[in-house]
Amino acid sequence: REMPKCLKSSVKYPQSVMVWGAMSAAVNAASYQEILEHFMLPSAEKLYGDEDFIFQHDLAPAHSAKTTGKWFTDHGITVLNWPANSPDLNPIENLWDIVKRKLRDARPNTLDELKATIEASWASITPRQCHRLIASMPRRIEAVISAKGFPTKY
Repeated sequence: REMPKCLKSSVKYPQSVMVWGAMSAAVNAASYQEILEHFMLPSAEKLYGDEDFIFQHDLAPAHSAKTTGKWFTDHGITVLNWPANSPDLNPIENLWDIVKRKLRDARPNTLDELKATIEASWASITPRQCHRLIASMPRRIEAVISAKGFPTKY
């Protein structure tokens, strides 16, 4: 009954890290705006140049703070009006799922190995995968409307 081949070891409290992939972790409004200033703006400039784009984030307190709204207005950036509690409409959740699936078999032994594994998983996501998720938005919206706001397959 307690033969080693029948046992599987587990780690109760494994090391973990917070990841920001053109997103933000739990931050306050001031630090979120610093992230936007130093990371999002240069990325947007590189991706879009002078073209307009619509920025998407959820209703986390740092995102919905008045000062953050003013920051976007001051920088001339349009923000998508976001409904509360709407994971079905957030394609980044699917990207995080892709990263988690790629990490499923990884067994990093140190925090640095964990960070490197996450970065490699994130980097392996193709532009095509991102474009497919963005293209799925009309279907997601229709599914939420059809479900009258209840959960969908997304």
